[in-house]
Order: sequence, then C-alpha cells, then structure tokens
Amino acid sequence: MRDWSPERVAQAAGARGLGPPPTTTGPERVTIDSRHAGPGTLFVGLRGEHADGGRFAPQALAAGAWGVLTTPECAQAAQSGPPGVLLAAEDPLTALQALATAWRRELEAKVIGVTGSTGKTSTKDLLLALLAPHRRTVASRANFNTEIGLPLEILSTPRETEILVLEMAMRGAGQIAELAAIAEPDVGVIVSVGPVHLELLGTVENVAAAKAELIGGLAPGAVAIIPAGERLLDAHLRADLQTITFGPGGDVRFESEDDEVVVIDAQGDRLELEVPFRQAHLRTDLLAAVAAARAVGSTPAGRVELALSAGRGENIALAGGVTVIDGCYNANPMSMRAALSDLAATAVRLGASRRVAVLGDMLELGPSARSYHLELGALAAAAGVDVLVTVGPLAAAAAERFDGESQSVANAAEAAAIVPELLQDGDLVLVKGSLGVGLKLVCEALAAGAAA
Repeated sequence: MRDWSPERVAQAAGARGLGPPPTTTGPERVTIDSRHAGPGTLFVGLRGEHADGGRFAPQALAAGAWGVLTTPECAQAAQSGPPGVLLAAEDPLTALQALATAWRRELEAKVIGVTGSTGKTSTKDLLLALLAPHRRTVASRANFNTEIGLPLEILSTPRETEILVLEMAMRGAGQIAELAAIAEPDVGVIVSVGPVHLELLGTVENVAAAKAELIGGLAPGAVAIIPAGERLLDAHLRADLQTITFGPGGDVRFESEDDEVVVIDAQGDRLELEVPFRQAHLRTDLLAAVAAARAVGSTPAGRVELALSAGRGENIALAGGVTVIDGCYNANPMSMRAALSDLAATAVRLGASRRVAVLGDMLELGPSARSYHLELGALAAAAGVDVLVTVGPLAAAAAERFDGESQSVANAAEAAAIVPELLQDGDLVLVKGSLGVGLKLVCEALAAGAAA
C-alpha cells in the first residue's frame, strides 16, 4: 500500500483521519503488535477482553510507525504524542478487515481459500509446493487463519503476487463466512468434514454447514472443490458454481500410485508427479491441491517439493535410529486415525524395531469425547503400536482399549520426562494431540536428548 495516500487508506478502512497527515504516501506493512511497529508500519490497536491495544498507539508512533488505526478515544489521546497518521474507527478490527478486502481487490492475484476439519494446512502447503515453481505465490503462515490473522496475511501480500492461498480456520458457525467475505476467494477448497469443534457445533452435520459457508461465500462462476462422495455437503452445493470433486470416483483422482510417482486423472487430463511423501492422507490432500491449482490456471508438473508446516507430521531422525513423527500441532479423530495409519506404514518402510505412540487429549469433542478416546485405543492397537503413552485425562481412556504396554500421564511435562527414557534404538515414535495439550514439549525433549 506504499503508493496509497493516507486518505485512501482511511477510506478503504472505513476510518476517519484526525488532523492533516504528515505524509502523502501509504504504509509498507500492517501490525497489531506495537513492539513491531517500526518505520513504515501501520499499527492497528485492537480491543481485547481485558485491554485496548490502542493504548499503545503513542509507543508505536514513538518507534517511528507510519501511523495508527485505533478507536477514536485512543487516536485522540495519541494526538499529543509523536507525529504520524492518526486514523480512528469505532471498531478497529472491522476496519482492519475492510482494509484487507480493499487490498485484496487491488491485487490482481487469484485467491484460493482452504478449509476443512483436517488437512487444510497440509493442502495449503501442497498448493504452495505445486504453484511456487511456476507462479508468484504467497500462502498463509502458521496460525494466520482467523478473523485477525487472515486480513494481516492479505495486507502483507506483495502487489506482484499472482496467486494467494489463504487457510481458513473456525471453531463455530459464521466464522468461515466472515473470512470468505474478507478474502473474496476465486476458488474455495473444503478438504474434509469430520467431528471437530463439537462442543460448539454439536453435530457433524453442523460442522459440514459451517465449512460450507465457504461455498456460500463464493461469487457466481467461482470454483468449489470438495471431497467426492461427501454427502454432508450436498445440501450446500450451488448450481451457479463450478464444483470439482477429488478422491476415489471424483473428477480428480489417482490413476496409479507407487512410492515416488503418482499419475492423476484430472478431469480427463493425465498428470504425472514425483512425490517424495507416502502418507495416504497427504496424497489425498494432493488431489485437492491439484484441483485448486488447475482452477487458477496452473498445471502441476515435476517433483512436488513439500515443506510441511511445523507439527503436521514431518519425520525427524534422531540418534540411535529413532524417528519421530511430529504431529503435536493439533488432533481430532480424523487426523488421529490418519496419523496412526501413517505410523504403521512408516514402521514397515523403515523397519522400525518398535512403534511408540504418545497421544494427547483431543479437545472440543463435546459429550462424545470419551467414546472417541476409547476408539483411539483400539486404533492404536490395530496400528500395531507396541508402547502407548496417553497424555491428559481424556486420552487416558485410550488405554482401556489397548492391550499392550501403556502408561498414562497427566500432562505434557510428565510425558516429556518419561518418554525419552522409554525409547530404544530403532523406535518409531508418533507424538500427536490437540494444541492445548502442549505436546511440543515432548518433541523438544526428544530432540534435546538426542543432541546431548
């Protein structure tokens, strides 16, 4: 937005300027953290539950910020401080989102929105791997997939970007619709529908409806990409969209697969890709990514150099031939099933001496939480797990359906203390649980032990 005037920034955000701006140019970047508000930065002070971030406007200006966007009260209070552009809005978050939409419209990029009960981050990572070698592509970072993070990602997108891939997260109804309204995607991808966030949504049907808000947010003529045979989405499909299905029996499906090469039938076109990953769930996500890439006019080819986001199942080799599958970022029943399947397949491929699973609570599952965790124990047994460590009060139920060696601990700190001592040379270790369990501590303890 460097070439925008302060007046245009204010208009785009639905804000009003206080006093004459000390510059005629726009900001270079946007932040909601006053500690990062250096020269060229627009600091947006958001209201929190316990404090108003706009109170830090003077500090942001003192650090050389281009300007601040805050409530009228905080903007007025900042008038007596260091110079800078002062923009006032009754709701700074709404103003941030409006500014992001205006910048999205300024960009000539195609926008792909990606959501799903599981696999959305992997699909986003796969899209970046497929598109970046051929087109100037930007994809969401880490957790920038919420009503705050998504507009920040849009506003950080360079003008020359050709394709923007935005991950969209939600915990309740209406949130995907909000994100779609901000991003105005040309392509909407729903990777999967399953039992997540049931504490708020109640049923999987409600989960499907919440995810389908992405379909509802697409403009006529846009492209919706969904799993083949996902009947829970049938009621949400639209005749004025192009709908593409992926997976067995879908428009985009595998013609053949081996360890390193897959052949994909993409709506009648034959694509051959070299893929160094073998996980079944990643290969399914690859089909969704291929469909989305083609929808924005790019034909995937060659080797897919996938770099997974942290905690999403990457394999980490440690001393003594130990391999860790790091899935500590998050978990739900669908992703746990996929991770245990991956554990079994990887153990065979590596010739692992034992299969060790460190499984934490799956949160936000509502009244059915215990039954899902009981099933988790049965899934671990079916995957040939030799040693099971459950972490948290919910995951402890998994041990009831597991006949092998098991231990249950209360929290991640206890798990981090005992798991390194349980391991033997050649073990394959899966570490997976909901983000709130904090199993990153276990992965860090294993890495530290290997380095010692």
